Amino acid sequence: MTVDESPGDRLLQVLATLANPHRLRVLAALTGERQYVSELARELGVSRPLLQVHLRKLEHAGLVSASMEVSEDGKAMKFYEVVPFEVRLTPQAIAEAATTLSTPAKGTSV
Repeated sequence: MTVDESPGDRLLQVLATLANPHRLRVLAALTGERQYVSELARELGVSRPLLQVHLRKLEHAGLVSASMEVSEDGKAMKFYEVVPFEVRLTPQAIAEAATTLSTPAKGTSV
């Protein structure tokens, strides 16, 4: 969470990020172990460019982290792993988060 990011804004970002089935599958695949992009793309049956879009969104939301390593043959490999997190949704937690949203509620529609 950034200094100016409220708990409500953080919750919205995490929920919006997790609202995509591809990103849920990526998180599930990374839960057991860290993997590099090519390996993960093959496992999930998606293109590397599409996978990298989803990984960037997960990383931006603070749900995964990345590190670069060089293989024995000199090839750069980017590894991703899940950052431990917990999202607890209760009516009370949502009510508290809603009071900290930076987006004004006035005039908004659902």
